[in-house]
Formats: sequence, structure tokens, C-alpha cells
Amino acid sequence: MAIRFGILTVSTTCFICPEKDRTGPELEACIQSAFPDCQIVFRKIVSDVRADIRQVLIDFTDAGTCDVIFTAGGTGFALSDVTPEATKDVIEKEAPGLTYAILAKSLGITEMAMLSRATAGIRKQTIILNFPGSVKASIESFNIVKPTFFHAVALLREDASQVTLDHNRIQQDFQPSKVSLLATARRPRKSLYPMLEVQEALKIIKEKLPPMQKIEELLLEDSIDRVLAEDIRASRPVPEFAASIKDGYAVKASDGTGLRYVKAVVAAGDAPDNELGPGEACRISTGAPVPRGADAVVQVEDTILTEASVDGLQEVTVNILIEPKLGQDIRQVGSDIAVDEVVLCKNRRITPSYLGVIAMLGFEKVKVIKRPCIGIVSTGNELVSYKDVLKPGSIYDSNKLSLLSLLKSYSYEAIDCGISKDHPDSVKLTLEKAFSKCDLVITTGGVSMGEFDLLKQVLEEDFGATIHVGRLNMKPGKPTVFATLSNNIGKINKAVFALPGNPVSCFVTTLLFVVPTLKYLENEMDFKNWPKVNVTLEHNISNKDARPEYVRMIVLANDEGALTGRSTGNQISSRLNSMVDATGLLLVPGHSTIKANTSVKVQLFRTLNL
Repeated sequence: MAIRFGILTVSTTCFICPEKDRTGPELEACIQSAFPDCQIVFRKIVSDVRADIRQVLIDFTDAGTCDVIFTAGGTGFALSDVTPEATKDVIEKEAPGLTYAILAKSLGITEMAMLSRATAGIRKQTIILNFPGSVKASIESFNIVKPTFFHAVALLREDASQVTLDHNRIQQDFQPSKVSLLATARRPRKSLYPMLEVQEALKIIKEKLPPMQKIEELLLEDSIDRVLAEDIRASRPVPEFAASIKDGYAVKASDGTGLRYVKAVVAAGDAPDNELGPGEACRISTGAPVPRGADAVVQVEDTILTEASVDGLQEVTVNILIEPKLGQDIRQVGSDIAVDEVVLCKNRRITPSYLGVIAMLGFEKVKVIKRPCIGIVSTGNELVSYKDVLKPGSIYDSNKLSLLSLLKSYSYEAIDCGISKDHPDSVKLTLEKAFSKCDLVITTGGVSMGEFDLLKQVLEEDFGATIHVGRLNMKPGKPTVFATLSNNIGKINKAVFALPGNPVSCFVTTLLFVVPTLKYLENEMDFKNWPKVNVTLEHNISNKDARPEYVRMIVLANDEGALTGRSTGNQISSRLNSMVDATGLLLVPGHSTIKANTSVKVQLFRTLNL
């Protein structure tokens, strides 16, 4: 649960000179440290004017954008101190316990706390709480009340009781990380993990993660792109009755050519009630049941009308011009599918055409392989959600939305498990929440050699994870990590892909490792690897690095239909634009150049730009 906070500094001095406001920024930093998943919806400064304070509180509470608003300043005895009065003007319910707790504990720090007139209450679904104006007092006040906010906000949002209890448990029972932040000079200068080749890493991943065994039953309309967990057998023949393939006349083949008396008309959907005698014919539509006694259908083009009713509405006799053959233009019972025939094999992915076949057999539900629950965690002090206001020194978290969308394009749903700060406690808390919900967790960032790259240490020391892949001989994506967690009986029950934070590295490693692993876990029979096609290069492509490089490629068909390819430009791993329009990856060996007009194999991961 991400709590949305607002911070309102009340001070005429700071309103005139915003750079003098130290309390607002310090309080914001304190909030973000305590609640790594939180959103700071606003931080404003307002003068000591009751109406102005009141209006800001009304604007943000009535808009429903904040769960908690802290005011800082204007709670003392001075004539200009009117924050409590402005707060009382707008709140609908008082919350005296919050201010009482702050007062009780603050008196143990300084006797001057008794001069604070702070108030607290609720308007709509927002908690408003007054803090003193000094940095020290506001931070002390925040630390006193912070354990209550998960529970309080959950109650205001009317969350399910289990969610409330879970957040309480996390806050009350959380143990700090075992990882210590070492001084920069003492951090490791070389990776402790061997550098593996890509195929070697994929083999290890498959060895450690056996395919899913759990099965679930879905409504047919919800089963697209899922993998069948059982063979689909026909409980009835298709078609269930002899049906006409053409518009024409159902006849007895032994009658040969000549005149026929048109006994009846049979349309698609009619019950097979008619019976044909010698010299008779039934006018019949495509898909209609063939009358009993008929064993051939003559198409209308091979007949001539010889007599019609007086009103011209009915055919009386027709002349059969071409001698019919036995069984001509009739779909016999079970000719498409026989009873008990295995129509679709298990471990096949359900496509739109598969859905049509399954529906034709009368199935309402199908059994499919149950998928792992996937969670995505971003790490980095600099990251903010693309929905939030960008602050100086921050960047938007593009990886989260890219990964959620990339996985969805291959029909896999994932959930957002928040953004972790670069601190061991924050990483541990965020991962704990993710593991409580998910079977497979994908993280981005924090896996390289920087002093704040903590993912691997926290996984090993706090979760007892085994890191099977810690470094790869590839570009981009060298610091990619694959790890597993085991339960108390030693059985693997969680998996982690810790991917690099650079956007392209993250994208490429997801395509090369995460998506194939998800397909493997579903035990999909047909997927072995991304397909490769022969492509003629339009220009030279060089790799100056010692590592093999996966160059992002645009593959096109020329006028003759042959495939040509070109790179997407600058291949630096931070340039997400290099993935735009890319349809495949070309593996270029280290320290090599592939000349223009060379035929190469490009690994396709999406539809060609034809």
C-alpha cells in the first residue's frame, strides 16, 4: 500500500523566501526513508493567514489525492499562529490521540512542548496533523506517530482486514537488514561471481526451476495464450450429421441425370427430418443436414429449373445435368473429427484458432498450466513514479512501465511491487512485501559494483538466497542476476531475476532470460527459443567491446521480399530509444565488425515491420 503524503509549511517568512524553509525538505526526506513506497503528492509553503491555510487543506483533501497531510509551523502562542484554528475549520472528525501521543512523548524531551497547540483530525479520507515549525520538533513528532499510518490509512480506505493486519505485521515485526553499508574505500573492487555465457546461464535457470505442476480451470474466453494442461478429446463427432458442402440439391446418386421432383427445402440449422425417395430431390443450403436416403449433392450450377409453381415462388422440378457420384459434396459424420479423437495436445499454447476448435467441441472451460505470480521492484534513490512530480536530481522510473508492458505483450501479467531506496532496510522491506505476494520477483537496478548496489547482498544475507547467475559475458546486461529462495524443507519456492538498471539492459535481459523462463515454466511444447531469420545487413556493424553484443535491429522486407536489417542507432545501454522499432537482436562477437551485405541470423522477438 503506497501512502500519499502532503507537506504544508506555514510561515510568512518562508512564503516570501522559500529557500529558508528547512523543515519541509527534511520532513519529506524523513517520510521517504520511513515509507519507501510512498508518494509525496505536494510540498507547499503558505503564509500565516487562516484563510490561506484553510484553502490549501480543502483543495487537497477534497480532491482525494492525499492520505495524510502534515502541517509544519503556526502551532504556538504568537498572534500569527493560526494553523490549529485553520485545521479545526476544515476537519470533520477530531483525532486527539495523535496530538496527545506527540505531546506526551515530547514532554519527556523538553518542557516547552506544553506550549504547542497542535490539533489533528480527518476530512473526507485524509488525515491532517499539525507539527511544530522547527526541523527537530517536526521530525521528532513524525517519528512518534509514523507506526500508526499504515493502519490508519487502511481503515480510511476501507481495505480488507487481512490487508490491514498484514501491514501491521510488517511494521511491527520488521527486522533491520543484516547488510551494513561499508565505507566506499572498503567495497569490493571485483565481482565475486564467475562470468557465464548466455547459453550456460539459461541451462542453469532451467535446471533450478522445474516446470509448473499446478493446474487451474478457466472459462474458454479467458484462456487465450495459456498452455493446455490436458489433451482435448472430442466427446462427439464433427460434424454430428451429414452436411451439405454446396448450395444445390440433395439426390440419390443411383438416379443419375434427368428430372427430379423437388420435395422440400432444407436450410442450415433445420432438423434432419426429411427422407428422400427415388426420383426426388431436396433443395439444400451449405451446412444444412442431408435428408435420409440422399447420398449426393449436386451444385445449383449443374441444374436447370424445368417447372415452377403458378405464383413462381416454389420449384416443382429440376433437371440434373451431370451424373452425381456417391458421397459427392457431403461432409460425412465425423469426417472432420471422430469421437474420442485427440484434437489438441497438452502443453500447446491456446491460439485464437485453438479457441474456435475447442468451442466447436462444446467445451465451456479448459484446464491450463497455472502461471507464477510475477512482481516487479525498482531500486534507486533517484527514481520516482512517472505519475509523480519530478524533483531535482530525480528521474522517472521508465523500467517499471516498460517491463509491465513488455510482459503483457507476451500475455504475462505482473504487479507493481514499488520502488526501493538504496538502503539495506528499504531493499529488505520492499523484497519482503514482494515475496509475500509473488512467486517470481523481477528487480531492476542495484546489481552492479557501486557502493549502493545492495541487491545481491540483501538476497544472500537477509533471505538466504542462492545466487546461481551473478555475471554474464554479454553486452548489454553483464550484471544480470538469477537467484532462488528455498522454504524450510529446502525446496525452491521463490525465484528472482535481478536485472541491470540501465533501460536497454533491462529490456534485453528480459527478452533473453525472463520471457523464455516463463514459457519454460508453463512447459510450452513449441517454444525452444526465439526464432532466427537470415537477414542481409544494410551497413557495417562493429563491436569494440570484448563481450559479445546484442545489437538491436530493425528487420524489413525489400521489394523482392528478402529480409534486410539495420541497427537502431547508438547502442549505449541507457538509450531506451534503441529499442524503439526494434524487431530482433543480432549477436556480434567481441572486437569484430560485420560488413554490409553480409547475411546474418537475427533473433526475432516480435512481428516484422512488413
